Formats: sequence, structure tokens, C-alpha cells
Amino acid sequence: MTEQKPSRRDPDAELLDAVGPAFARLRRRTTQVPVTPPVERKDLNRNLLLNVIDEAEGEMSVGAVADVLAVDPSVASRMIADCIAHGYLVRMPSQADARRAVLQLTEAGYELRDRFRSQQRQAFEYITRDWPVAERRELARLIVKYADSAVRASRG
Repeated sequence: MTEQKPSRRDPDAELLDAVGPAFARLRRRTTQVPVTPPVERKDLNRNLLLNVIDEAEGEMSVGAVADVLAVDPSVASRMIADCIAHGYLVRMPSQADARRAVLQLTEAGYELRDRFRSQQRQAFEYITRDWPVAERRELARLIVKYADSAVRASRG
């Protein structure tokens, strides 16, 4: 019988392998910390949709939203219909082609987007409340850098 030696994994590889599961935990757990007003379940989809439309460099149609979110157009359409019904979005004629409808945030949509941003900041501050200020700033800087790099990477 041969004796097996414990394998020595590269610590960097282990850390990088932990990133994906950590992102999944972040998504689930961040919405569970106390913020004012509390995050509602439906808010997660609305937040995602409003940010996609708000951050778009051009006009956003239902098809474009579906592409960005990597969902079926019928799923995007239901998400959009919910936001329109609640007054957060409107359909407008495209400036490039009046036969097409594009999506725009309403004043209530911008207010909801700002509420989400406030909740996200509250959650960040709550979760990192025991951290040194320098670490909180560095994490915030790196998250923004990572998100900006993800945008550039998705454009090819």
C-alpha cells in the first residue's frame, strides 16, 4: 500500500477558486442585513433592471434588456411590465427609429434607484462596521475597479 502525501495547492489558486462562491454568498446575504427601508424581494429584480437601463450607453429596448441580462425576452418583458405598472419606467418612441419603443426611467424610477443605492451603502457600512477605515475604502475602491473592468471585458 502506498502512502499518499497531502497535496499542496497553490494558496493563490485556492483564493481565486473561492471568489465565485463568495460572490454567490454576497448576493444572498447582503440583502439580509438591516437597512431602512427594508429590502423587498421584488426590489432585487427592479434594482437590476433600473440599473441596466440607467447605465446603458444607448437606447434600451426589451430585446436589449434581455440581451444584457441574458434572459429570455419574455422574462425581460415581465420585469419591464412590472416597473411600468408601478410607474418606474415608461416606453418612449426611439429617437433613432420612431417605430421602435425604448425604455426610460421616470422620476419615480430615479427615486427608487437612489433608494436602492442608499440601501446598498447602508449594507456595505453595516457589514464592514468593524473593519478599519482604510480596509473599507480599499474594498470599495477594488469593487468599483472590478465592476468597471467587468463592463470593459463584456464589450470584448
